[in-house]
Amino acid sequence: MSDRLLIGTRKGLFRFQRDGGGHWGIGDTWFLGDPVSMVLAEPGGRRLHAALALGHFGVKMQRSEDGGASWNETAVPAYPEKPDEVEDKDPVRGTDVPWSTELIWSMAAGAPGELWCGTLPGGLFRSVDGGDSWQLIRALWDDPRRSKWMGGGYDFAGIHSVVVDPRDPAHVTVAVSVGGVWTTHDAGISWELIGAGLRNDYSPPGMDKDPVTQDPHRVVQCPAAPERMWMQHHNGIFISDDAGVNWRELADPPLAKFGFAVAVHPQDPDTAWFVPATKDEQRIPVDARLVVTRTRDGGKSFEILSDGLPDEPAYDLVYRHALDISADGERLAFASTTGSLWVSENQGDSWTCLSRHLPPVNCVCFEPG
Repeated sequence: MSDRLLIGTRKGLFRFQRDGGGHWGIGDTWFLGDPVSMVLAEPGGRRLHAALALGHFGVKMQRSEDGGASWNETAVPAYPEKPDEVEDKDPVRGTDVPWSTELIWSMAAGAPGELWCGTLPGGLFRSVDGGDSWQLIRALWDDPRRSKWMGGGYDFAGIHSVVVDPRDPAHVTVAVSVGGVWTTHDAGISWELIGAGLRNDYSPPGMDKDPVTQDPHRVVQCPAAPERMWMQHHNGIFISDDAGVNWRELADPPLAKFGFAVAVHPQDPDTAWFVPATKDEQRIPVDARLVVTRTRDGGKSFEILSDGLPDEPAYDLVYRHALDISADGERLAFASTTGSLWVSENQGDSWTCLSRHLPPVNCVCFEPG
């Protein structure tokens, strides 16, 4: 079980550590004052990656080879110059889609030395040298169906979920907000738009099931049963039993169908956790009650988990990368836009607040145990 937890926030990267007595506290801090949009702890080693969003100074990437004892700046995924003859506009807002890296929104490890990175705008990048260099996956970027991708919470579409099949690192699935679910079986050479069964309630009549207009908020895969994927969608919770090709919607999840975060048990594909919220204009907990929901039977029933969470009205929003689960499936952690952090040692049955005073949290990541 991992005893270290990385927290990427609007004002730095923090490590919480658990001592021999079971007490958690802040250990190391890095990049104080700088927004950390994403962090990745590679499995099987001490290599860490942090993505920084520095405003006028642009996006920066940092890598540590020694568990955070030292950091070095590395290459940033970069777009080519947009050809003059190419028109690239958001289909709803009509604004120009920038051919530049505005935000690192997701990172995932693949084969040894291989990394994947999803960005705003909706570009996918691959590195085969541990992040020393990056290549834009042109087959996805140049797909003519990308012209239908549109902004959701941001002004243009972005890739927030990158799922690498543990059985085959050439099989990668990505989720786009707003642009549906895509998969490759040849490490990005060719792509298939998948997602049959998804639906939305914001499209004109007859277009609600168009796979390219879907807004998945987060997609996760069970490592022990990779055919099972869970999705928190803008309009509901969906489950797949064929690695995202087909999906079925859960009819009546508790409290709300809306939310951002989802985690799946690493060994039990039927167990998953969510943090429901109220859409669209409010984006706060339902009835100002911060809870986590859990299913243990593949979505047939849910429990509402609130032991240790605030009794008073709470307005914490939990972003899509701000909920994580340890590799053994026992320990969970989540954090919020109001700077609070909770951990559970028993799969969510009870929670302990580790901090109420962090900067707004973008992502939470258990380090390998």
